[in-house]
Amino acid sequence: MRIQKKCLYCEKSLTGRTDKKYCDLHCKSAFQYKKAKESPIRFYNKVDNQLKLNRRLLKEYNKGGKVTIRGQVLLELGFDPNFYTHYWKNQKGDVYLFVYEYGYLKKNENGKEKYVLITWQDYMAENLNSTK
Repeated sequence: MRIQKKCLYCEKSLTGRTDKKYCDLHCKSAFQYKKAKESPIRFYNKVDNQLKLNRRLLKEYNKGGKVTIRGQVLLELGFDPNFYTHYWKNQKGDVYLFVYEYGYLKKNENGKEKYVLITWQDYMAENLNSTK
């Protein structure tokens, strides 16, 4: 007696190969999409997405090469200062955190949180530090 197999997505009866799982490519694709959507977000994806968002925001708000912006503006747009790719320390001892080529320094001025935004310069490579 042979058991009739069903499509994993739409549950229609399958015909053909004995190891067949889906009735067509649409069902296979839809099943994989549903499965991926239901599984928890992988750590890599979370980090990568946050780095991309941080970079986009830093690029958008740093049109002049060096800009100061209220921290609240960036944070409300989803910026997370805990996600960065490397850091650079200037001669004064200030540590700028970078997301690829865009950097930021967190400051408190008159009780308000601000970020000084800068763009990577070639001379910074001389004393580059990384998070590794």
